[in-house]
Amino acid sequence: MTWQDDSRRLGSAAFRGVRALRPVEHVDAAVHPERLSAGGFWVVVGSFEGRIDAWRFADVERLPHVGEAEARERRWRGPAASSWDSSLGMSRYMDGVEAIRADIREGNVYQANLCRVLSARLPSSAPGPDAVALSHVLSRGNPARHAARIVIPASDAMPGTWIVSASPELYLRVDGDTVTSSPIKGTSAPGKPMLEKDRAENVMITDLIRNDLSHVAVPGSVDVPELLGLHEHPGLTHLHSTVTARLAPGFDWTSSMWGALLQCTFPPGSVSGAPKKSALEIIAREEPVPRGPYCGAIGWIDADSREAELAVGIRTFWWNDDDGGTLRFGTGAGITWGSEPFAEWEETELKARRLIGLASTDTMST
Repeated sequence: MTWQDDSRRLGSAAFRGVRALRPVEHVDAAVHPERLSAGGFWVVVGSFEGRIDAWRFADVERLPHVGEAEARERRWRGPAASSWDSSLGMSRYMDGVEAIRADIREGNVYQANLCRVLSARLPSSAPGPDAVALSHVLSRGNPARHAARIVIPASDAMPGTWIVSASPELYLRVDGDTVTSSPIKGTSAPGKPMLEKDRAENVMITDLIRNDLSHVAVPGSVDVPELLGLHEHPGLTHLHSTVTARLAPGFDWTSSMWGALLQCTFPPGSVSGAPKKSALEIIAREEPVPRGPYCGAIGWIDADSREAELAVGIRTFWWNDDDGGTLRFGTGAGITWGSEPFAEWEETELKARRLIGLASTDTMST
């Protein structure tokens, strides 16, 4: 039996250079974060709303390339391009931008992300559509540094999940006692200049993340080795910054490490806003549906080697069969006082256009 056959039957996860098979334990890491540093290889999916699922896997391989051979001659059958619905239409989204600008004018918040969820019916028998095929489509058409694929069938022993992500954004990397976060704020079409609003937004969120990490860091160790770096991605350009810190001895892979890290950094600042508490209240008011793994955390923790890599769950598809089978994808934009409502709507379109196009076909019945 091949790896891909086992992966659908037993559950699997694949990331850059790592793949894992056969989940044997599940914990709610928001309740028991100490388990994540006690040993083993854990696959983590944190929802934006705060639930953090972690599965310990029995079999793990480190590979230079994951997914190319196993996807050969597998065809992705997605929803029709015309079948996607949005949780917020253009008019309502633009109204939301103006409402957030009013919050900024009143001094309630400096920046808040406004997101919408696209959805299309995609019925499939358990454990879901062919995630290997979709991940291969995305890797060819939209390669991403933090791409991920997680398929875990639900059972009496543990909950399941189905996620295919093309995230370009690092939420947390831990290597020994060093923690790194690389927020993305600022988006433009290829060849178009960044606006002053983009640069101001990036600096604001970078400062928020510096403050977040300072709660678990050796005093004076928080650094910003990259600020406002211009990075080209398929179909768009982003501004990246990078924040590093050295974990204080009390958090250096101790039982309190992940609880403290998640408490001070989750959900990621780049997809919530500043101040974070006020931004989250505004998001709950303006967004009609939960984000789920979109804008949450997706990745792995290897407690035995003291390494971890968690991406921000953007550019992410997720599927569940709660309503007969629905594929979802999130897109959003950071709103500041300098935001223009239609331009922010267009940014959400730009971020979604390429990936929705790759995931859509009109061949489901063939």
